Amino acid sequence: MGREKFTVGIDYGTESGRAVVVRVRDGEEMGSAIVPYPDGVIDEKLPGGPRLGHDWALQNPRDYLWVVEKGVPKAMKQARVRAEDVIGIGTDFTASSPLPTRRDGTPLCFLPQYRKQPHAWVKLWKHHAAQAEANRINEIGRERNEEFLRVYGGRYSSEWLFSKLLQIVNEAPEIYEATERFIEAADWIVWQLTGQEKRNACTAGYKAMWIKGQGFPSREFFRSLHPRLENVIEQKLGETYYPLGAKAGGLTAFWARKTGLREGTAVAIGNVDAHVAVPACGVVEPGSLVMIMGTSICHLLLGRERQMVEGMCGTVEDGVVPGLWGYEAGQSAVGDIFAWYFEHGVPNSIHREARRLRIPFTEVLERRARDLAPAQSGLLALDWWNGNRSILVDADLSGLLLGMNLSTRAEEIYRALLEATAFGTRQIIEAFESKGLTVKNLVVCGGLPQKNALLMQIFADVTGREIRLAKRLLTCSALGSAMHAAVAAGRAAGGYDNIFQAAERMAHLRRRVYVPRPEAHQIYNQLFREYQILHDYFGRGTNDVMKRLKALRAGGPDAAVKLP
Repeated sequence: MGREKFTVGIDYGTESGRAVVVRVRDGEEMGSAIVPYPDGVIDEKLPGGPRLGHDWALQNPRDYLWVVEKGVPKAMKQARVRAEDVIGIGTDFTASSPLPTRRDGTPLCFLPQYRKQPHAWVKLWKHHAAQAEANRINEIGRERNEEFLRVYGGRYSSEWLFSKLLQIVNEAPEIYEATERFIEAADWIVWQLTGQEKRNACTAGYKAMWIKGQGFPSREFFRSLHPRLENVIEQKLGETYYPLGAKAGGLTAFWARKTGLREGTAVAIGNVDAHVAVPACGVVEPGSLVMIMGTSICHLLLGRERQMVEGMCGTVEDGVVPGLWGYEAGQSAVGDIFAWYFEHGVPNSIHREARRLRIPFTEVLERRARDLAPAQSGLLALDWWNGNRSILVDADLSGLLLGMNLSTRAEEIYRALLEATAFGTRQIIEAFESKGLTVKNLVVCGGLPQKNALLMQIFADVTGREIRLAKRLLTCSALGSAMHAAVAAGRAAGGYDNIFQAAERMAHLRRRVYVPRPEAHQIYNQLFREYQILHDYFGRGTNDVMKRLKALRAGGPDAAVKLP
């Protein structure tokens, strides 16, 4: 029997990056390392630069290099694996997180003359300051009956590549002119590792209007958006995109020295963090909705044919696995909502009890919320604390909590927020089902399923579906990247011919299953109907009070109503 072979998967998240070393034979994780980004999420002030406006979210691409330099050697050391036994490296990224660079890949924010210019940095996925640009894209797209709007379920998002690029054109034309390549961080990191600029079809399809077999919209469309954009594809993006699992190139000598791996080790084409997790959950056929549950939720579903589903983040051929259509939806805030409540809404009485019991205050809150029956609190919430990604695709919407009175308790509010996120997922499921797509069960990974059993039971009760958990909840995306690295390396090197073979051998589920409770599901059916009424009333234009309030806030004191 030959020597064991291994691959490295690197998962770039919102706050940190994670490197794992995985055994190719069975997907066993041999070593891992988490590397926090030194600059984290830049949403208030540039390092050494100006303050940022509302809804900005930037990152420093140097942090991504730091993850490779520090994370890979640490994971390799823990794994006790030799470099000659590592056959491939795969990466995945939050998306859309694009950045402007020079022709050689140097980020503009690395250059002294642009370092204090916010538009020269990475615009993180949750940068929502380009909503006006997204509105313009949707307006022109509807006027011209552009195909990409159908691919995205009727609306292009402020979170995606061209909204962010148009914001640069509008607000910092000098940065746009200095930009020689505008590139997703998912492709930029592969460029750094291999020395070759090769872009992935997944991010292009879901975030950048690229359609397999058709390419991008026409020059006329981009000229209609802004005259400077007429030749944007040829000048700043490029027209060649590569399938998932393809080999981008070999590891450069520079990064071989930095990581301790061998020069020439196969590097896979980049991927999106949510999409790469689907085969890592063992899902390579239609019927199972995969949910990557963390600060937000990404929902991925496979289908055998294309359907136009409202509010999708994309419907892309071969977008997740070859031969199938990949549907992406999402909720812009889930774990972030709970974190907001933990920080701003939990009273001292909960903290005192936690100290008395010597347990985390979150456990006290969950115990009390678990004792409540569905509808017992009399509360109902909308889960729009960070806007709505699907199915309304509107970052200007905001959260709502209804039904409070003087007897409302902290645990009741907390449970209502948990339920709201489950209702948001059910809204997405019903959008799928309205187009004939089947959602038999849910398969989940991410940090939330590990932390919050109550949340998972509520999701089962609200959706009426069983929930299975990936074996590697926290490292599912990194595992998926390692699986694609095994495909990029190929069978001759000890890997696999395709992602289906890799999933069969390397992906596993836990035994535990969350089963919906019939009585709870029946009550939640009633609550969900009320949720839908609020959803349409505030989200579909009947009452735009949320947007008016946001506009007043953005205008500052001068925009507020003056009292006599």
